[in-house]
Amino acid sequence: MANRPRHSLVTGANRGLGLALATALLQRGDRVVATARHPGKATALNTLTGQYPGRLHVLPLDVASVKSRDQLAHELPLVLEDDSLDLIVNNAGVLHSGERWGKLHQDILEDSLRVNAVGPLLLVQAIEKLIADHATVANISTQMASLSTRSEFRSPSYSMSKAAQNMATVQLALALRSRGIKVVALNPGWVRTDMGGAGGELAPEEAAAGLLQVIDGVRDQDSGHFLDWRGQPVAW
Repeated sequence: MANRPRHSLVTGANRGLGLALATALLQRGDRVVATARHPGKATALNTLTGQYPGRLHVLPLDVASVKSRDQLAHELPLVLEDDSLDLIVNNAGVLHSGERWGKLHQDILEDSLRVNAVGPLLLVQAIEKLIADHATVANISTQMASLSTRSEFRSPSYSMSKAAQNMATVQLALALRSRGIKVVALNPGWVRTDMGGAGGELAPEEAAAGLLQVIDGVRDQDSGHFLDWRGQPVAW
């Protein structure tokens, strides 16, 4: 790895934090595979392909779809060119707004679980053979997934699904430990994105820079842990 550029995969890279992460990785010299549900509509992401010729590949992925995950696993070797992935950032996610007690809907709860928890877990399983030994898998989580710090009823489908993703992080860390692959859950902070809202405390670029610094410092003993964008532990 020291003699070649790192190869990174970022899901949900068409906007917000995912776009900022993909951009920061390209700026530091990585080769990046960035996914979006509708690549043709990912204008900002596609613009980067011209700025970083040969180092960015944009591929379609609906992380909740078995067919889409399998298709990505089929297409990745074509763009990796016999290389392997050193970093996977599971950033793609969904937050359904406007949930109210007494008016919760099963389809929304199930969609959140599929996208935020089940999808990232099964994606890693589908592409494991393409992941390098001693690589890092970073699952983008949230403070709202912390059971011990919740003090209000808000966004239950998002909170529940991200808490499930945290358990998926622990399970993945155990499953991949024999290969030295480190898996962490990361709280990016309150970021000013379409999902986080205009009142967020951090610009996407700030959050991305902090997260990548934490990812670079992840050690074997950190695998299976929940950290924030400054590298501090987050309560489960």
